[in-house]
Amino acid sequence: MKVARLADGSPEIFHTLQGEGPSLGAPAVFLRLSLCNLHCHWCDTPYTWNWGNTPWEHQDGEKFSKADQLLELAPKNLAEEILQHDCPRLVVTGGEPLLQQPDLIDLLAFLPELPLIEVETNGTQLPDPVLENRVTQFNVSPKLSNSGIKESLRLNSEALSFFATSNKAAFKFVVCNEIDLAEIQALQAKFHIPSGKIFLMPEGRDAETLKKRSLWLADSCRDQGYHFSPRLHVLLWGNERAK
Repeated sequence: MKVARLADGSPEIFHTLQGEGPSLGAPAVFLRLSLCNLHCHWCDTPYTWNWGNTPWEHQDGEKFSKADQLLELAPKNLAEEILQHDCPRLVVTGGEPLLQQPDLIDLLAFLPELPLIEVETNGTQLPDPVLENRVTQFNVSPKLSNSGIKESLRLNSEALSFFATSNKAAFKFVVCNEIDLAEIQALQAKFHIPSGKIFLMPEGRDAETLKKRSLWLADSCRDQGYHFSPRLHVLLWGNERAK
């Protein structure tokens, strides 16, 4: 599998608290995979896709060495490292994990004892039935126009319709400003997403920015029947990696 690589050469696997969405605050082991089919200009993990000599733009203006940031390991070896943390919840994040579904299915086959499996996804990929059966929860984060990605790339109607009807899926939207709310409501109406499955979280990589955007967003969630989701890991550790 193609995994994000830490500075010491190890795969980005870490024991922490889930910082977003339905299981906010729950202890979890995170596995961060590399590669993404989208390239959001505010992405907080651009080292998983923004390699040197690529045409994509990011607000930080930094390009990364693919050799330094990407590690390839067999699913069995990754499973052994995950089990060392003795935690019942695994969160597979990215990048976009569903770009590596065959390897992900193999990985989970080595982890039959883990009862809680979450997959973070941008909602552009339809999950394989074998994977869907094993995963406990899909945290689906469709990208809005604030991502800088054209709609034909960031919205897949077939995949979003599947997740909207799945009892395993919740929707997380990154919100930058009030204009984003109308876009979220339009997607909710188009795909018939229940309000109770929608979590809104402010975009930001520092506590001050999150607070500034949280005050009005919390009011909007209350009025629209959505969940408000802080970014707990940012509030606790800032933009520190592997936290």
